Amino acid sequence: MTTASAIAATPGNTEAIAVAGVTFAADASGALYWADERLLIVSDLHLEKGSSFAMRGILLPPYDTAATLARLAALVARYDPRRVIALGDSFHDSEAHARVSEEDRDAIAAMQAGRDWIWIAGNHDPLPPASLRGAVAAEIAIGPVCFRHEPTGAAGEIAGHLHPKARVATRGRSIERRCIASDGVRAVLPSFGAYTGGLNIRDRAFAKIFATLAFTVHMLGDGRLHRMPAARCS
Repeated sequence: MTTASAIAATPGNTEAIAVAGVTFAADASGALYWADERLLIVSDLHLEKGSSFAMRGILLPPYDTAATLARLAALVARYDPRRVIALGDSFHDSEAHARVSEEDRDAIAAMQAGRDWIWIAGNHDPLPPASLRGAVAAEIAIGPVCFRHEPTGAAGEIAGHLHPKARVATRGRSIERRCIASDGVRAVLPSFGAYTGGLNIRDRAFAKIFATLAFTVHMLGDGRLHRMPAARCS
């Protein structure tokens, strides 16, 4: 499938991103969709982060899991994928699955119905719970692309973990947003969770993934992505 036809086959506000010769539709939510494989990829849901903080005396509104799952359900309904890969840190800690409400469990089950679901192990959830449906893997390779949690900089890699965000000055003010970072050979996805922050793409952690600033950031805007060179960001 060509780039044009791949994007035409996907709904919503998307733009084409190529990784290792494979064309993905990058969604304005920060997810990727591989039309040929009917594969939806999201990263770093961090479900039950709010309740994790509450256990340590830091009170946050306890709605992050429901909000994150509602956004994910909208994506699943939009693309109707055959398979979903969650790129690790789907749960904020090793006991987070036990705190997921029955209503939220039902929402996860509804999304999983009739499709393959793969939980990639992350540093927050090295053993995703067996109490929820879906397969668990350290990483998974499909064709020339390898999906894992922590990026290594390898060719063909799509990962999460670093929660990339970018800052750019425009019209006399600075704008900072989550972003997808990619140089066409590899990509790092932003966090999808409602309460998750980000790491600036100029941080030295990204220099280990991208040897130079000759990569592109796709900043998440209101309903669209904004593409710009990493070198333009501060």
